[in-house]
Amino acid sequence: MTSVPVLRRSIRESWRGLIGWSLGITALLFLYLPLFKSFGTGGQLQAVIDALPKELTKTIGYDQIATGAGYAQSTFYGLTGFVLFTIAAVIWSSAAIGGAEESGRLELDLAHPIARVQYALEQAAAIVVKVLWLGLLAGLIVWGMNEPVGLGIDPPHIIGASAALAGLGFLTASIGLLVGALTGRRSWASGAAAGIAVLGYVFQAVAKQSSDLEWLNIFSPYAWVYHQSPLSDGVDLGGLALVWGFAIVFAAASAFALQQRDVTG
Repeated sequence: MTSVPVLRRSIRESWRGLIGWSLGITALLFLYLPLFKSFGTGGQLQAVIDALPKELTKTIGYDQIATGAGYAQSTFYGLTGFVLFTIAAVIWSSAAIGGAEESGRLELDLAHPIARVQYALEQAAAIVVKVLWLGLLAGLIVWGMNEPVGLGIDPPHIIGASAALAGLGFLTASIGLLVGALTGRRSWASGAAAGIAVLGYVFQAVAKQSSDLEWLNIFSPYAWVYHQSPLSDGVDLGGLALVWGFAIVFAAASAFALQQRDVTG
């Protein structure tokens, strides 16, 4: 069996933090999802949304919130869950290479029989494991609460929505890995990873304001997977493939970048 020391150590050292993120996601879902049932019929919730400016409801994705699928998409997958996954991805990826180099740990690790490419790829794999776990957890909770809360979501759609959310998290992380490998600086990695996530969200939000601006969705990974509601209509498989494909390419590029650059402690 091939040894994966970096992957194993990363998972071992971060399991407490992963539990914290898991509890945060669980708390959010148990806070938001039962509220849908408390509104009774969709008309009550729609009345609340109608009282808000239309531009605001479109920007934050609340225009479909009167349905169970739209509610779960708007409150968790498209907003609070996206924020939590982004924060986790930024923290994990900026520490993986850029942070390790700043602390001197990377130089020490590479003094052992661990190739640079192996190091970067195993760090990426560790992040994949963590974002997939969080996506699986979120999907299981939504599935478990689907009938009791009356969301009426087609169960296969939950799988697609969770895969999309995990993919957005990994794409954010892959940018952090790449910039960390290129610069050796945690702050640059954090800024780049967070910047990509924020820009993707902003581009799709602006695109919703006018048909003349819809071309901005081309540059928004968020729009690639969320331009149609995954929970209502099923995930766009092409957009899902783009998100995961670019994430894998950037992760591989981080391995190449680390191999080419001098590492300093």
